[in-house]
Amino acid sequence: MTMPPRATHTSAKAKTAQSSNNHPDLLELARHLSAAEFGRLHEIETYVQENIRQQSVEPWNQEALPVEMLHRLGDLGLGELFTDGSSQLFQGLAHAALARADVSLSSIIGIHNELIVGTINTLGSSEQRERWLPGLKRLTTLGAFCLTEPDHGSDIAGGLATSATLEGGHWRIRGSKRWIGLGTVADVAVVWARDTADHQIKGFLVPTDTPGYQAQKITHKTGLRIMQNAEVELDLSVPESALMPKATSFAATSEGLRGSRAWVGWQAVGAQQALFDIARSYAVTREQFGKPLASFQLIQVALATMAGNLAVSTAFMGELTRLQEEGRLTMLRASLAKATLTRIARESAASARDVLGGNGILSTHEVAKIAGDIDAIFTYEGSHGINMLIAGRDLTGVSAFA
Repeated sequence: MTMPPRATHTSAKAKTAQSSNNHPDLLELARHLSAAEFGRLHEIETYVQENIRQQSVEPWNQEALPVEMLHRLGDLGLGELFTDGSSQLFQGLAHAALARADVSLSSIIGIHNELIVGTINTLGSSEQRERWLPGLKRLTTLGAFCLTEPDHGSDIAGGLATSATLEGGHWRIRGSKRWIGLGTVADVAVVWARDTADHQIKGFLVPTDTPGYQAQKITHKTGLRIMQNAEVELDLSVPESALMPKATSFAATSEGLRGSRAWVGWQAVGAQQALFDIARSYAVTREQFGKPLASFQLIQVALATMAGNLAVSTAFMGELTRLQEEGRLTMLRASLAKATLTRIARESAASARDVLGGNGILSTHEVAKIAGDIDAIFTYEGSHGINMLIAGRDLTGVSAFA
């Protein structure tokens, strides 16, 4: 298939983007994609808006995982974004498109790509990659990233207590993990444990049907309710080959965590797109005092503020993606993106809540659902405060950590 000239291609994309004022990509960032990726993104956006956005509300209410939705996302190739050769910009916009439909499912897909597929692909042996990656890429196999613990979250690097002892050709792993996404339904767990011999934190691949792996779902969450977080108890033995060859110190996790924090910035973009969608539509169609809400000054100010927040967030992530493509994504930049954009998203959620009035607290009107999810992503992948201190340390050369 012959590609059209670049100028014609760009013009066609711009015309498509401008054909409706209702698309929340206010800066038309997608115009920088190739024709193939532009078309693929459009397919993803269309599918998730038609088949996930409204359909995810009830599973969110019930704290249930709609596995069939994950399988269809696998059919769309969203289980292998990390390895399929697509551009960083496409990957980011795909994550944003999914977050615009449902933040919980975007969390599953993001963690799956950055911390499960990415970790195994980067740190695993050829045998481990051959065993696990085919199913993971199709989303017929699911993984759990077992790092945080009941007593160690922000201080996990120094405080991780789960132990691994090499005994007679097997690793004996003992410990507890908490807030583990998909911990109750995953097929394989990426377990981080401290080697009792050299005290280094190392990464192991543990099939979840291994005797001694036990997971219990965490309930009563107010955000990311579709994500099946779990408390995991480990008292098990796995072969020596379960150790990922390149995961022999905590530094091995840095690249994955850095990329994961950048990905959360795209989640914040997608969540803000959804908030803007909902608030604008509501303001245009809802009438009070005989005229649409959109005609009132306070409503227009709220919408314009949300649009500004969204544009700033989009521009931030667009430029961060350029740096990522150049191999220049630093922890400073990733931490600032994650901390700043989730904070801005919280502000936009409050504005959207105001626009919808009393209806803003109903999950069926989506704003309350999105606001709860934003509160969750504000905290995970490093809390807001920790990410700000990481950035502060890099900016000043002085650590403020205790």
